Amino acid sequence: MEVIGTIKLINSTQAIGANNFMKREIVVTTDEENYPQPLSLEFTQDKCKLLDNFQVGQRVKVSINLRGREWITPEGDAKYFNTLQGWRIEQA
Repeated sequence: MEVIGTIKLINSTQAIGANNFMKREIVVTTDEENYPQPLSLEFTQDKCKLLDNFQVGQRVKVSINLRGREWITPEGDAKYFNTLQGWRIEQA
């Protein structure tokens, strides 16, 4: 899948947990629809560096994968979370 739009925000890379899992978020505002949407996209591990060459205001095309996960609360209830995970980014 692809997201096309304008970069609104690029966060710094974060190291998470004892294993230093690397994560970097970017917000891209879509502009090819009637109602533009600010989408938070996540780049992980070695893909974090892909964002170094981009700036806020640039129009980009981002290739993404949809990721989902289940979490069981201490009370035994199931909660579900989705992530838009980027793996390639280029100027649009």
